[in-house]
Amino acid sequence: MSNIPISDFSPHLFWDVNPESLDMEKHKKYIIGRTLDYGLIKDWRLIKAHYGIETIAQVAMKIKDLSPKSRALISNLSGVPKEKFKCFITRQSAPQHWNF
Repeated sequence: MSNIPISDFSPHLFWDVNPESLDMEKHKKYIIGRTLDYGLIKDWRLIKAHYGIETIAQVAMKIKDLSPKSRALISNLSGVPKEKFKCFITRQSAPQHWNF
């Protein structure tokens, strides 16, 4: 794992929290989830360099609200079947209004 400062990520990822209070290990589920769903390619490269595909996949499997596109990406890159992701098992009963 490399030591990447949180300030290297796109500011829009952490608009609702103080980015300086985030710890790359303690808050990895939050950081990985936000990056997979809303990050730019540079943000993806940062989490890939820091955590590695295997760790990203293990964490992503536990995120309930991961988007289908993000789930498909990490499933294909890691080789983990999409059925193993919590967001696949616990889908929302009512679809979101703004489904982009």
